[in-house]
Amino acid sequence: MSSYLLGFMSHFTTVQVQIKDGSLLCATLRDLGYEVVENGVVRGYLWQRTRADYVIKQNNGFDIGFRRQGDHYELITDVWGAGVTPEAFLKPILQKYAHKKLLRTLQEQGATIEAEEHLADGTIRVVVGQWQ
Repeated sequence: MSSYLLGFMSHFTTVQVQIKDGSLLCATLRDLGYEVVENGVVRGYLWQRTRADYVIKQNNGFDIGFRRQGDHYELITDVWGAGVTPEAFLKPILQKYAHKKLLRTLQEQGATIEAEEHLADGTIRVVVGQWQ
């Protein structure tokens, strides 16, 4: 008589991102139009589940999440099912996050934002006034 163990590999992929501020991450995702569930469950292949701090639910049943890992966040998703490439998905998030982080830091340091200019190549130019 032989025996064997049936199992399956996890389809979840994790990608470390240089994001450290969870509340700013959540605000960034919402600014980009995502509905965010805080402290939710990411759904993956064959009903696999994993927890995440911020979850973007998708109608196809394959969600996208961000969870704290040490001092930063990581993206976690079933790449095949979610239908996203991490690099393409993260690009606008990282740009918006960096912009929000810059504005917050400048304001905390007493700077005034005089103007913002959105250039054709996607660059955002921020004009800072006198430090107070």
